[in-house]
Amino acid sequence: MPLADSALTSYQDLLGTVSAAGEGRDILDPATGELVGKAPVHTVEDLEKAVSAARAAQPSWAALGHTGRREALNRAADAVDAAAEGLAELLSREQGKPLNGPNARFEVGGAAAWLRAAASFDLEPEVLVDDDGGRAELHYRPLGVVGAIGPWNWPMMISVWQLAPALRMGNTVVMKPSEYTPLSVLALAAVINQALPGDVLQVVSGGRDVGETLSAHPDVDKIMFTGSTATGKAIIRSSADTVKRLTLELGGNDAGIVLPDADPEAIAEDLFWGAFINTGQTCAAMKRLYVHEDIYDDIVTALAGVAAKMPMGVGMDENNVLGPLQNQAQYTIVADLVEAARDSGARIVLGGNPDPDRPGYFYPTTLVADIDNSNPLVAKEQFGPALPIIRYSTVDEAVEMANGLEVGLGASVWSSDKDAAREVAARIQAGTVWINKHGTVDPRIPFGGAKQSGYGLEFGVEGLKHLGAPQVISY
Repeated sequence: MPLADSALTSYQDLLGTVSAAGEGRDILDPATGELVGKAPVHTVEDLEKAVSAARAAQPSWAALGHTGRREALNRAADAVDAAAEGLAELLSREQGKPLNGPNARFEVGGAAAWLRAAASFDLEPEVLVDDDGGRAELHYRPLGVVGAIGPWNWPMMISVWQLAPALRMGNTVVMKPSEYTPLSVLALAAVINQALPGDVLQVVSGGRDVGETLSAHPDVDKIMFTGSTATGKAIIRSSADTVKRLTLELGGNDAGIVLPDADPEAIAEDLFWGAFINTGQTCAAMKRLYVHEDIYDDIVTALAGVAAKMPMGVGMDENNVLGPLQNQAQYTIVADLVEAARDSGARIVLGGNPDPDRPGYFYPTTLVADIDNSNPLVAKEQFGPALPIIRYSTVDEAVEMANGLEVGLGASVWSSDKDAAREVAARIQAGTVWINKHGTVDPRIPFGGAKQSGYGLEFGVEGLKHLGAPQVISY
């Protein structure tokens, strides 16, 4: 179907479409405290209507086949591109991340790219057996209705990670965004829906009761969730009675290991962005850095030099590449963990001194050295701009510390010798281990966690399979 003549493109158009009049819930800019807009407060009754409509729309959407759904997703990507600047401004004001750097414009561009990627992958029936005894084929059929529950840190990008493969596989989608960033997801859905049939993609902007009802709903066939491990466990429990399929991307606390042959100056900037992308508010960001004692001081110095040059401030200022923490609760977590580290005798190399008079939830870029591996800043996922740097003596010691937590989303190994790095990477308990980079994701490469960082895969052909019901046809 062609895009509507009145395609949404500008910030004001988008905000006018998604912001509630009158009794909506105030959404404030975390950088300034200014009103961004009013989020609609949907109820469980609204969710019931959305699920019912999605269930009714699913057969005709599935009937379009892979070709028809591919065309629709590509049109949706075109619509996102056309509205990119307006979407980026809304995202910056609501979430706090700056327009520039790997932030708001980057996220909107990634949303369009992931839509196109989901449309591009081929998923042909797999021939399992073909001999004199017969033939067996593995097919993937639509599941039905997918419920998607998203986070506040990358609200647009992660929404697309959920909705694009679900739609491509012939499912319809009901999304429940974070209460902190509902406007961004509502706006993105409004743009994408210009290219989709009615009721195929819906957003219900409500509270915890809406999320709990969605995860237990008998007419929802799968839940995709990105967020905390604690909430993921609650979703597992609430989904049990209906035996829903689940894809869970949960907490990370990713480790990075710097081997003694690494070049501190050469890797310092990549280390910085591995840890501080989105001001550290990324599940797969590096949250703890283990450095060999031979180059420990050089790494700390080089990293501090890079970090000190990165401007932090209001997202709408084109000069900034770091923004505020998104909400007061997250600010308090980071501030408390840094203070506990300071009190324990750890060395604050940079930052750790927030300005109490500054508007917004700004916590300065903070590096903490000479810290014990058992310190809460290391053992707990801080999810903010504070990186603990831990000294180690042997690679065995570093691997043991990296594997010592119950989570394992991602990890990284840094070395001038890629063969040595691969040997260490193979010993780390994580869903993805990067070498000489951290947290870079690719729509072609499957992504998922180990241990209590969740289960199920996203991205690529494997991600599509997780949004389909496998069916063997044998004859």
